[in-house]
Amino acid sequence: MNKLLASAVTALVLSSAPVLAQPTDILNASYDIARELFEAENAAYAASGATVTVNQSHAGSSAQARAILEGLQADVATFNQVTDIQKLVEGGYVSDDWASEFPNNAAPFYSFPSFLVRAGNPKGIKDWGDLAAEGVQVIFPNPKTSGNGRYTYLAARAWATEEFAGDEAKIEEFLTKLFANVPVFETGGRAATTAFTERQLGDVLVTFEAETLGVVKQLGADKYEAVVPSVSFLSEFPVAIVDKVVDARGSRDLAKAYLDFLFTPEGQEVAAANFHRPQDETVAAAHASTFPEVRLVTVEDAFGGWDKVASEHFADGGLLDKVFVNQ
Repeated sequence: MNKLLASAVTALVLSSAPVLAQPTDILNASYDIARELFEAENAAYAASGATVTVNQSHAGSSAQARAILEGLQADVATFNQVTDIQKLVEGGYVSDDWASEFPNNAAPFYSFPSFLVRAGNPKGIKDWGDLAAEGVQVIFPNPKTSGNGRYTYLAARAWATEEFAGDEAKIEEFLTKLFANVPVFETGGRAATTAFTERQLGDVLVTFEAETLGVVKQLGADKYEAVVPSVSFLSEFPVAIVDKVVDARGSRDLAKAYLDFLFTPEGQEVAAANFHRPQDETVAAAHASTFPEVRLVTVEDAFGGWDKVASEHFADGGLLDKVFVNQ
C-alpha cells in the first residue's frame, strides 16, 4: 500500500470513528448547609447564559471528601475547609496548586462559627465561656465528620487560648466541659440545625454565621436570635476542580467556568444574599448592614497553618481526641 492510499485509509477510519459526546452536566460536591446557597448560585449561573446542568451533592465537608475518594464522580468540590481538599490532593484527585487556580486562595466567600439561641436568649449565651457552663446544652456537628464542627472546635480553642493565656490544662478543661455539654453529635451542619430547630434539642446551636442568619430569616426573629461571640475563627470556603474526574469526563472547561462564576460580582451578590460573606469589596460594602463586625483569628496566626492543625489537632490521638475521648 503506497503512502497516499495509506493516508486515505487512515482518514476514512478516523472520520468514521464515533465522536464522544461532550458532557452537558457537572456535579458539585459541597458542604451540608450550602444547599440554598448553591440552588441560588446555580439559578444565577443559568440566567447568565450558561447551558450546563449543575447537579448538587451535600453532606459534611469531610464526608464529601471521603465520598469522592471512594468514587463519587464530582467535577468540582466546594468545601468549607482546606484540610478536606488536601485529602483529595493526597488521594491524587486534585492538583497540588489548586489554591492558585482561583483568586483569594480559591475561596470565593467566608463565614465563621457563631451562635443561634432561642428567642429571648433564656440561658444568656453571649460568648464561648458560656457554652461550658453547667446546665447548658450545646448543639454542633461532629468534628470527625464535619468541617463545620472542626471550625467550632478551633474557634472555641482560640478563645480559650486567649482567655487562659495559653495554659493548656485550663484550655483542655474548658473544651472537655464544652464537649460534655453536647447531647448528640450530628454528622453535618444541617443535621445539627435540624436537631436544634425541629427536634428542639439544646439551648444553643453553634454553626456558621451563614446558617444562623438564614434560620432567623426563614423561621423568624420571634423564635430565634443570632449571637456573635467576642472572637471567632475565619472560615474560608475553598473550591477546587476535581482533576481526576474532569479529565476522565472531558468536563474541565465546564467545571472551571462554573467555579469562575462564583468569583464574579453576580456570584458574590448571590453569596451575600445567602449570608455568606463575599470577598468582593464592592459587594461586601453594599451588604455591610447585614454582617456585624467581629474579630476573626486566622489559622496561621492562631495555630501555625493547616498542616500543623492537621497533625497536632485532628490526627488520631491529637489534641481534639484529648477533649473528645469521653464522648
